[in-house]
Amino acid sequence: MRRFDDSELVIATHNAGKLREISALLEPFGVHVGSAAEHGLDEPDETEDNFAGNARIKAHFAARATGLPALSDDSGIMVAALDGAPGVYTADWAETPQGRDFAMAMEKVWNLLEEKSAPYPRKAAFVCTLCLAWPDGHDEVFEGRVEGQVVWPMRGANGFGFDPIFLPDGESETFGEMDPKRKDAMSHRADAFRQLVQGCFG
Repeated sequence: MRRFDDSELVIATHNAGKLREISALLEPFGVHVGSAAEHGLDEPDETEDNFAGNARIKAHFAARATGLPALSDDSGIMVAALDGAPGVYTADWAETPQGRDFAMAMEKVWNLLEEKSAPYPRKAAFVCTLCLAWPDGHDEVFEGRVEGQVVWPMRGANGFGFDPIFLPDGESETFGEMDPKRKDAMSHRADAFRQLVQGCFG
């Protein structure tokens, strides 16, 4: 496992919510963080059918383009009764000609569950794969997950993406209702990040 000993890191995302969460998690390590957007990078095509593959594409693209280590995140919600969909296509389900509409995407998930008469609880998991890549081509990959269920109607205006319909196991608030600090401490991203810290920063 390669140790991270640089002072600067590119977060290979254009997603403001992900950037905010990852920056907060990195804050204790005194690393200067810049986003892919701040470096003027385009978004590479995500051509893999799994989280690790797409995370690698984004991290290596940013590391090569900037000459700096880059950290990427590929994440999504996997709904058991939908055979793991939307999974790696989580963001794609929200695409419209006007931009991403996650309210529409969440409604699509629920309508599909209704059509299938999926039994309750409607189990789901949020999965996050982090890839830390260096300009020389080396990388380290970590996967985190949190189990829960899909609920309806949408609840809460915190978080982003599918957070308002995801109720983690053992909790009474959706990720959309939770205080962001509480969510950050228990999320799939936090799980992956703990592994990253132990492996590369510890």
